[in-house]
Amino acid sequence: MKHSSLVTALLSSLLITGCSWFGGDDDDAAITPAELVKFKQEVAIKRQWSTSIGSANQDYRKSLRPTVNGDSIFTGDHKGTVTALNISNGKKAWQVNLDVSVSGGVGYGAGMVMVGTIEGEVYALDANDGSALWTSQVSSEVVSSPKSNGEIVAVQTIDDRLFALDAKTGEEIWQHDGDAPILSVRGTSESVVTGNMVLSGFDTGKLVAFNPDNGSLIWESRLALPKGRTELERMVDIDGEPLLVGDVIYAVTYQGRLGALSRGTGRSLWFQDSSSHHAPAYSQEQVYVTEDEDAVRAFKAGSGQPVWTNEQLFLRRLTGPARLAGTIAVADAEGYLHLLDPVDGHFVGRVKVDGSGVSAPMLTVGESLIVQANDGSVTAYRLK
Repeated sequence: MKHSSLVTALLSSLLITGCSWFGGDDDDAAITPAELVKFKQEVAIKRQWSTSIGSANQDYRKSLRPTVNGDSIFTGDHKGTVTALNISNGKKAWQVNLDVSVSGGVGYGAGMVMVGTIEGEVYALDANDGSALWTSQVSSEVVSSPKSNGEIVAVQTIDDRLFALDAKTGEEIWQHDGDAPILSVRGTSESVVTGNMVLSGFDTGKLVAFNPDNGSLIWESRLALPKGRTELERMVDIDGEPLLVGDVIYAVTYQGRLGALSRGTGRSLWFQDSSSHHAPAYSQEQVYVTEDEDAVRAFKAGSGQPVWTNEQLFLRRLTGPARLAGTIAVADAEGYLHLLDPVDGHFVGRVKVDGSGVSAPMLTVGESLIVQANDGSVTAYRLK
């Protein structure tokens, strides 16, 4: 089981001790987030709409991510409010309050909206009106979004277990224990669920494909091997959702590697050293990663060859990358949305989203980008 408080303290010490962002002593004053560089805006960013969906909680800002289906965006807040928004104008289609402490982001599948709680409960709601369908209990806290193919609901828990629940009743069908190491980063990967595969990343650095019907292993592949003398140095968690593009899977570990694997067999196609807590993004035949000290890197999708690195947002606590109409977007803890050129990584646009900052993964919907700020507001952007 994850020792979350210890991990949080150790990671804070390792990665951000002395950072003026959080307060520190004079000896570490030089370790500060990068100042924003000035540049000529090459694109015009338009705010389409903005809506408040509820309260925020500092411990769950990263995990409470929105999801989309058709013309609806589904969002949740820590106090249990789940909201459906119209994708074109941000107006609320429905809103329900579950009166529970929601910890996992909102998932969608087969007409259901799903969330997980601190107490290990999974709630399934009807996507049309928010009415309750079922509730199920898993082993521990859920900090990722449940996913469904209409037959099962896949849920990953903080103790590194994967549960498959019956999509109609919520009853457990099978489970898999990821054999969590002594220490791991607080967080879990989200599964990719298709009709014939559940693809999940674990704290051991393994990516595993399961038969959704019975949980039998189709294949497993290790993205990274633990290295170092201490448990802290040996953490190789996969905390970002694997990215499926055609028949290729892209995934990245903390203190490990970015890899491309064959969907059918798990055979490795290429690896590159990398370290990230976020899901990679894909655009224009390149894969993009926000690394753990907030460098944004691009790699050729076919070969893994590095293309460019932008280190000008050092320690600004970036989100993972996302596409926005021919640009690559990241947001930071001061609430700025940055747009980068996919060819060479230079800045082409910037806008202030909200002073509370942005931690949750952003969502690309067609030519729009959905950004959920730390204060609970949801905003849609597009390029003019």
